[in-house]
Amino acid sequence: MKIEFKKVPTTPKEFINEFSSVKIEGTFCKMSPSLVKIEAKLIGEIPIVCSRCGEEHSISLNDELNFLLSDGIYKSNSDSDELVIEVEESLIDFDEILESEISSIQSDYYICQKCEDGDFVEKEY
Repeated sequence: MKIEFKKVPTTPKEFINEFSSVKIEGTFCKMSPSLVKIEAKLIGEIPIVCSRCGEEHSISLNDELNFLLSDGIYKSNSDSDELVIEVEESLIDFDEILESEISSIQSDYYICQKCEDGDFVEKEY
C-alpha cells in the first residue's frame, strides 16, 4: 500500500498491511506538513537463523511500532529519542516499511533456545 504525503489525514486513519506471514496494523496521521506519526503492531511469524548453530527457527512477533515518517530530510529541533524514517519522493510505501522491519529483525543477533541452554558445543577446525 502506498499513499502520498499530502493525502495523509490529520485524524488517525487505520491501516493493515501484510507481507509473507507478517502483518502490520495500526494508525497513521499527519502531525505537521512534513511529519506523519505511525502507531502500529507487528504480528506474525518469521524465519530466523541462530547466530551460534546456524539452524533456522521460527519466531513469533507481537511488537509495538511507534515512529515518525519525514517527507525528505529530517531536521530535529529537540533532543527527542523518537525514531524517524525519511521518505523519498513524498510517497509513503507501507510494503517497504514492513519489509524493512522484517529484515531488521532477521539481521539481529539471535540465539536459539538449544544454544541458550548450553546444548551446543562449538567445534574448532
